[in-house]
Amino acid sequence: MYVAVKGGERAITNAHALLAKEGRGDTGLPALDPSQIAEQLGVLVSRVMTEGSLYDPELAGRALVQAQGDVLEAITLIRSYRTTLPRFGYSEPVDTGALPPQRRVSATYKDLPGGQQLGATFDYTHRLFTERDTAGPESAGDTGDAHMPRVTDLLAGGDLIEPAEPGPLDPEPVDITRDPTTFPMSRAGRLQALARGDEGFLLSLGYSTQRGYGRTHPFAGEIRVGEVEVEFLAPELGFAVPMGRIEVTECQMINQFTGSSDTPAQFTRGYGLTFGRGERKAMSMSLVDRALRTDEFGERIVAPAQDEEFVISHSDNVAATGFVEHLKLPHYVDFQAELALVRQLHEDFRRRVARVVEDPTDARTRELTTETS
Repeated sequence: MYVAVKGGERAITNAHALLAKEGRGDTGLPALDPSQIAEQLGVLVSRVMTEGSLYDPELAGRALVQAQGDVLEAITLIRSYRTTLPRFGYSEPVDTGALPPQRRVSATYKDLPGGQQLGATFDYTHRLFTERDTAGPESAGDTGDAHMPRVTDLLAGGDLIEPAEPGPLDPEPVDITRDPTTFPMSRAGRLQALARGDEGFLLSLGYSTQRGYGRTHPFAGEIRVGEVEVEFLAPELGFAVPMGRIEVTECQMINQFTGSSDTPAQFTRGYGLTFGRGERKAMSMSLVDRALRTDEFGERIVAPAQDEEFVISHSDNVAATGFVEHLKLPHYVDFQAELALVRQLHEDFRRRVARVVEDPTDARTRELTTETS
């Protein structure tokens, strides 16, 4: 056993060395620097930061280099590193309504107060490979100090959408990185889980709600990308201290309206927020958020995207990756046990068939034949 273990250790060490060699590629080419990744692959870095629950663009770039571009491996590295960091407390809620957007679009109003801000986007480009453009882009609509009220605030002014302010019975937000997940979850807990959830999984679920597997009927109320200030309330000072600015993407989705003979019709909300530039993730998150609010609106669960336990339990890509990829690890004992069972069943079947051939009129044979069929 000792020899086998030592042999396995050598094999693993050699595998790691080979991985590093292949990951480096042609040594005649310059090695990738994490700062290059952070600066030039911003959308990818944003996903790693969001699903890794840690805002640090250069560290996310470093994780992507180490993971050789494997996004889920990079997210795992970020989360693992995050667990080693000291925790000082929680920041104050960020005011996304006051952020000066680099990009702000709405699919609900053409003449939006404050104007539409296209910013940097692939939305209107031809899906063709082009030569790299080294010239600086022209301004995509600098709004200066223009006031940009939220679309949902405009609707709220006419009582046409459900209120966003927490009610008196709204629970204190949980921290899913410290407290075990229990169902049913609060909406704050679900939003945390969705923010950390796999973008592809949430995209598929969001798409399913648009195809009828969930009550959404969505309109993109507003998508904003910009920087917000993060503040920390220092107990010894008694007031909030600015810690810096981070880039975020926010999506306010306007969804299926509700109403009854006792209450006026109102649109409902779906919400998504990510680090950096992550519009697709924020939109998918907001669609799934609304789908999971079935209890609040007395709706029946008729689709996977409305099943809280199904969505939350399977959206975490680190957990999913570990559970799927553990199948590559040795399962010799388990397989040999099942192999022995299958061989035994196979032998029992062969004997029953042989008995039927020898005496097809035997009562016990007819009984076994019936059991077999």
